[in-house]
Amino acid sequence: MSDDVALAINGGPKAAPTDPGPAQSWPIITEEDEKAVLEVLRRRAMSGRDVTLEFEKEYAEWHGVEYALGHSSGTAALQAAMWACGVGIGDEIIAPSMTYWATALPVFSLQGTMVYGDVHPDTLTLDPEDIEHRITERTKAIIPVHLGGYPADMDPIMEIAERHGIKVIEDVSHAHGASYKGRVLGTIGHVGCFSIMSGKALATGEGGILITNDRYIWEKATAWGHHGRTSSIRWAADMDEPVITEPDLLPYKGMPMGGYKYRMHQLTSAVARVQLKYYRPRMEEILKAMNYFWDLLEDVPGLQAHRPAKDSGSHMGGWYAPRGIYKAEELNGLPLDKYAAAVQAEGGVCSGSGRRGGLHLHPLMQTADIYGHGKPTRIANSEWDVREGDKSLPVTEMEGRIYGIPWFKHYWRDVIEEQAAAYRKVAEKADEVPRE
Repeated sequence: MSDDVALAINGGPKAAPTDPGPAQSWPIITEEDEKAVLEVLRRRAMSGRDVTLEFEKEYAEWHGVEYALGHSSGTAALQAAMWACGVGIGDEIIAPSMTYWATALPVFSLQGTMVYGDVHPDTLTLDPEDIEHRITERTKAIIPVHLGGYPADMDPIMEIAERHGIKVIEDVSHAHGASYKGRVLGTIGHVGCFSIMSGKALATGEGGILITNDRYIWEKATAWGHHGRTSSIRWAADMDEPVITEPDLLPYKGMPMGGYKYRMHQLTSAVARVQLKYYRPRMEEILKAMNYFWDLLEDVPGLQAHRPAKDSGSHMGGWYAPRGIYKAEELNGLPLDKYAAAVQAEGGVCSGSGRRGGLHLHPLMQTADIYGHGKPTRIANSEWDVREGDKSLPVTEMEGRIYGIPWFKHYWRDVIEEQAAAYRKVAEKADEVPRE
């Protein structure tokens, strides 16, 4: 970028004049997807189970696990997983506050509560060093979130969980197909949960799925919200294996123990099967495109890539909701919102308000009495005021550090290079960005 080229926000030419929308278009819907949906519609099987069973089998095989269970949403899968891991009245889960609400909020309907842990400043995932001091006798599960596709540091998290005898529920909703030291995410904890709604990397419609190698967790999750599968002793007429075998679950088959109907809609299942069939090569193209974007910016001050080191054996999978880490101190203190506005003026895709974040800051986590306990739901069944832990989340609350970047689904070099040029141009001319 020539030194004499003015920033677009100051009247200069745009660094990224090409519309980046087509390079981010998603999901890829083909005639095969349409035919799969029409087949379900034409035989009026939208609320059946046969297509979903096939998808579950294929999803389990894709991840190399024994069991998968489709749900109406990723939120439903997370709640079922919590209950299957023993979360009940007064119990606690530990989760990052820097996540979407669905990671932790379903614990309220189980009459438990959430204890929030801080995130690591580079990974933005649950910091293993901030977990153990938050564990109490009521802790039943840790829920690491692979935020933006970045794999949480699972080895120390699993070691902590095993030492204390608690379960690990991976929230993989941002990281379909991503891996941690060569292991596919969702297969490292005791159970993995995924959202597969239309905006996700594996985009199928509104749905969710959990995977596990633990037969008991799978049976409990089935009993929680899939009464149609438990009313008969078998999955389907051509399958020999009973769904419910555990003695503590057998007396209640035929009714959902949670009182929920969480089955996956078969139009979602139909699309999911086709999308999964082609997901690996599509994911590889996303990885290639996103890594190229960050490679172009490696030497730019103020912009830290949010991705694992190239020699780590880990990768970002479908890289949902990609982010960058902003270092204003390297750009003479330029506020993030001003930097983002200047990039946008260049035609770049960049979002960042500079506000501090975290679920724990929302009034719902502090004062809401949802069920009429006469006190905040967050502490209604707790033996201590878990909100005290919210005062020690400094990384989560840091302002002006995280921004959204383009999510390229296609390796279109010219578009990616233009977008990177917009980021570079503004960073290199940070002193020229209006601050008022």
